[in-house]
Amino acid sequence: YRGLSPPILYFLTYTAFIDHLFSTLTFTPSINYWQSKNKTIVGRLRELFNARLISLNNKMKLLKKQISAKDGSGFVSLLPNTPEDLWHTYNLLQTGDLVRCTTLRKVSKESSTGSVTSNKVRMNLTIEVTKLEFDSESLHVRISGPNRAESEHVRMGAFHTLTLELDRNFSIEKQCWDQVYLDRIEEACNPERGAEVACVVMSAGLAHVCLVTGSVTVTKARIEVNIPKKRTGSTAHSKSLTKFYEAVYRAILTHITFDKIKCVLLGSPGFQKDDFFKFMMMECVKREDRALIENKNKFVLCHASSGHKHAIEELFMDESVMSKVTETKLSKEIEVLNKFMRLLDTDPDKAYYGYFHVQKANEELAIDSLLISDDLFRNSDVATRKKYVALVESVRENGGTVYVFSTMHVSGQQLQQVSGVAAILRYPLPDLEELEDIAAAYDEDVEIEGDDEELTEEQRKEREETRIREDMEDMGFN
Repeated sequence: YRGLSPPILYFLTYTAFIDHLFSTLTFTPSINYWQSKNKTIVGRLRELFNARLISLNNKMKLLKKQISAKDGSGFVSLLPNTPEDLWHTYNLLQTGDLVRCTTLRKVSKESSTGSVTSNKVRMNLTIEVTKLEFDSESLHVRISGPNRAESEHVRMGAFHTLTLELDRNFSIEKQCWDQVYLDRIEEACNPERGAEVACVVMSAGLAHVCLVTGSVTVTKARIEVNIPKKRTGSTAHSKSLTKFYEAVYRAILTHITFDKIKCVLLGSPGFQKDDFFKFMMMECVKREDRALIENKNKFVLCHASSGHKHAIEELFMDESVMSKVTETKLSKEIEVLNKFMRLLDTDPDKAYYGYFHVQKANEELAIDSLLISDDLFRNSDVATRKKYVALVESVRENGGTVYVFSTMHVSGQQLQQVSGVAAILRYPLPDLEELEDIAAAYDEDVEIEGDDEELTEEQRKEREETRIREDMEDMGFN
């Protein structure tokens, strides 16, 4: 709640205390008296707090944008408000960029008497990015590099590490803002984005509650309870199972906001999902949890092989599940990926992967849908990044649709297994199969040329004579 002012924080603390007091104590006349007395105050505080939350807007804020139309250089100032904003920030940053933000540093001063005093000072630092890290668990972005702006307390060239946090603005300066970067900013500042699908996968004693947003699959809770085997005359199994279901029940209520979530996928092997769903429906009626009672139709029961996070990939392979999430952005990406996988089996002349094949198909103006991983745009080699950016822009100019997959999604990880770039063609191109031999020969020549540099003159002559002899034998001359 860093974005909240101190008065609102005091109001929130007071409201939480009153709610906790009324929910834990029995309703004696004195409590009823205080309830009636504080009802108006608590209601007013809640109104102020909700108004403040609405004003924050659940989206990345573009504070300032100054980019040259001539060469694409310039800077943007952004304010992240959600953990997903930090994932977009991670994709915007690259080695060599300049990042400016506020930070706390310990500054020591020596007096005339020789005593040293130290205190923390808030200052602005401009760091040239040399190292970039994204923590998928805590969703923090850490950057390291030398200081590139004069400061009263930090000398030029001194290495520092900055952590980009929520509700704290920062600026990014680049030598060239290409179209992929600009599209990423537009996507991050889109107010309609957010988590649309929640997934709960469980097995015996293990469950994961995840939120699937437009770019990130965030693990909100991991529940693990030891469940003993069934034994005659023992109730340990049933008690442990009830404890496990209770923990999953509380995790769903705590981490899933049903006002924004359009669908909750509940998967498990066997009939465990059905047993848990019955338990959840009985408990929500008994406890009068309106959130679950009113949104029970959003739950979709499906099969999953385990309770581990990777089992979420199996949920989206089910066509009946996809029909429930047709309105979400994620469903479009998964649908086109499933279509590509089907074409590889049924009509391989219309589905190709790998940069060499995809680029040749683009030259023939044959690409209808381009599937590309965002990991390719984070390549430290500028020439490699420009190569993929040019491919994306060319496909769009030729009327194709580009889908950028996040590696934080199971769909993006699946695309990574087929080189990270793939294409669905408008019409079959069987001639492209011949390119496999050309590409293999090209790679072999490159490897041989690289080896030739390390050979002596005699070894080169011997290799050349061997090649001539093999060519003569292929032509029938012995």
